[in-house]
Amino acid sequence: MKNIAVIGAGTMGNGIAHVFAQNGHEVNLIDISEDSLEKGLATINKNLDRMLAKKTISEETKKMTLNNISTHTVLKDGVKNVDLVIEAATENIEIKLGIFRELDAICTASTILATNTSSISITQIAAATNRPEKVIGMHFMNPVPIMKLVEIIRGYSTSDKVTKTIMELSKNLGKTPTEVNDYPGFVANRILMPMINEAVETLYNGVAGVKEIDTVMKLGMAHPMGPLQLADFIGLDVCLSILNVMFEGFKNSKYAPCPLLTNMVMANKLGVKSGEGFYDYSESRKAEKVAPQFS
Repeated sequence: MKNIAVIGAGTMGNGIAHVFAQNGHEVNLIDISEDSLEKGLATINKNLDRMLAKKTISEETKKMTLNNISTHTVLKDGVKNVDLVIEAATENIEIKLGIFRELDAICTASTILATNTSSISITQIAAATNRPEKVIGMHFMNPVPIMKLVEIIRGYSTSDKVTKTIMELSKNLGKTPTEVNDYPGFVANRILMPMINEAVETLYNGVAGVKEIDTVMKLGMAHPMGPLQLADFIGLDVCLSILNVMFEGFKNSKYAPCPLLTNMVMANKLGVKSGEGFYDYSESRKAEKVAPQFS
């Protein structure tokens, strides 16, 4: 699978493009916004420079990686004659369904269509196409160039051949693919998001403050990052979206988002991406200053 297309130049999309390009694949990075593509390439360049400074890659590898990436603002130009398309657009079911209907009409019959969705049903996405056996989930972890795990999610009709191909491809990227079945939240977020939501509930109920909650989880449970800081880095809007998908999918109140999380998203306090969430990022991206407390 030499030729890859990645849809979406945001945090996940540019990371996925980076990893494939660094491993010798020719990557078409696609976004409707030229500005987003420029920012995506700038992020890739910055991350490569960090790797270069740590001597984990050579200057030649950096040049090769950047040369392997081309950018496109027109979908049909970016997905023609590719072996695999990975969609990494906004975590919105209607947007994803529209993209996959269009991909199905444009791409060759042999092209595998993958989605980086963190919670939405692969089976539902696949049903929007005439090739459900060639639709699969590839849920990369953030930051993509560093994190080893890729959740490989089989939809109801995903073929054994496609699953095996994507598992092997992921291994060739230096990742550790783990096959899971298609249920809301899959494995990673089915376990992670209720923990984050419970941390928000703990704050909402006035049990402890932001720093105190994160300190308990870091020092007491050996987590590298507290759940509230992690939520800020994921994006509170993304956390809310995933919880809503699981709540709707399971009809179980344990997945119901905390009202505080809902209110913060409505107030556009989304975490790192907006400059403020549970922590204040206006002066740095290191979560050094705590945002106003909630109780």
